[in-house]
Amino acid sequence: MTSSAPREKLPRQIAFLAWNEAAERFSYYGMTSILALHMARNLGFAENKAVAAFQIFTFAVYFMPMIGAFVADRFWGRYRTILVLSLGYVAGHATLAAWESRAGLVAGLALIAIGAGGIKPCASAFAGDQVVSGDRETVSRVYDLYYWMINLGSTASTILIPLLLDHVSARAAFGVPGLAMAAALLVFWVGRRRYVKPPPVPGDRHGFFRVAATALARRGLDAARGEHPAEAVDGVRAVLRISSVFAPCAIFWALFFQYGSSWTFQAEKLDRVVLGLTISAGQVSTLNALFVLSLIPVFALWIYPAIERRGVRVTPLGKMTVGMFVTVLSFVAAAFVQAAMDRGPAPNVAWQVPQYLFLSVGEVLVSVTALEFAYTQAPARMKSAIMGLWYVTIAAGSLLTALVAWLNRFQGVAYFGFFAALMLGAAFAFALVARRYRRVQAAPQPEPATGV
Repeated sequence: MTSSAPREKLPRQIAFLAWNEAAERFSYYGMTSILALHMARNLGFAENKAVAAFQIFTFAVYFMPMIGAFVADRFWGRYRTILVLSLGYVAGHATLAAWESRAGLVAGLALIAIGAGGIKPCASAFAGDQVVSGDRETVSRVYDLYYWMINLGSTASTILIPLLLDHVSARAAFGVPGLAMAAALLVFWVGRRRYVKPPPVPGDRHGFFRVAATALARRGLDAARGEHPAEAVDGVRAVLRISSVFAPCAIFWALFFQYGSSWTFQAEKLDRVVLGLTISAGQVSTLNALFVLSLIPVFALWIYPAIERRGVRVTPLGKMTVGMFVTVLSFVAAAFVQAAMDRGPAPNVAWQVPQYLFLSVGEVLVSVTALEFAYTQAPARMKSAIMGLWYVTIAAGSLLTALVAWLNRFQGVAYFGFFAALMLGAAFAFALVARRYRRVQAAPQPEPATGV
């Protein structure tokens, strides 16, 4: 009779990091659930300008990881980077709560973008650093816990914070996320003596940017082989191939974060009485987290196995292709809701459920799958470059939405129809790229929890 080896216990310090992440995500998603509404209601922004400002902020949050990762890797290390930038994060929330003006908005959001974006690439990696044995199963369990804590924090905040905006004050609605972020920082600091703290490392002479710079100077990747080893040059080529897959995904992100901007404004104009209770417009976005938490096990345990039993192989690129097309339906559904609003009495907010369902299916199939694909296709030394590239993709999509909203060429049904058409074009482009892509065999590694 054989017995399996006992499971390795999770490091005790993971509890500090998990609760830190839950509180940080509570603060971030709580603040963003009311941000566009606050700009329109209290600061006099036109709706299209509020959408544009919201998306510019999102762009900054997802561009900052490039800088945060560089500072952590080269100068401060992950622990110090998280600690220092969290202070600015707390200050940003305090600024929003105390300084209710457009100038206060800019200052507060800038501090939050630096803090939230800067620590984003460090937090999940720092959690992985605590598993000194490197045991794959233990690392996977750490990230499963991390993912659930992210969703616990975001779900709780998107239920509570919009109520504070509607029934108490904007100061309270921004102040509570600030207190949550202060609690996150305190929990992180309390665990300081238990953490494994890898030091910063010198720059890699054969990293992605060094090899790419050499290739540009010499007008070709193959010409870089004289100065860099073959595996480094091939790694850059792999990253560029993956970038062709990521590029159409920028349009997915142009649509995705609108649940916090244009969709929230749509909800505000709907009949929001559900089962006798009036819900806040900002609370509707909770549907996304609830759907994602439900859909991940549904796809993993039932849908994917059922498809494979029919002889159809389920691949990352196949899942992403379907997800891109399903996301089109989310904005088609939003356009139908808008058309119903334009015809007469506002329909019930429950009409938004289909668009959230389609968007959440798209998230599970595109976002959750994309890094699985990238991590199995990129060489180990290029995985950081892949993570940075993914964040740039998110930032680019948010910037595109900001531009469209600011120009204000489309209103009402035409606005949602434009993004549906744009997404349809991106889905066809992605399907073409996916069909031509030739997978390489690489040893998969547990990817970090990167809940957006």
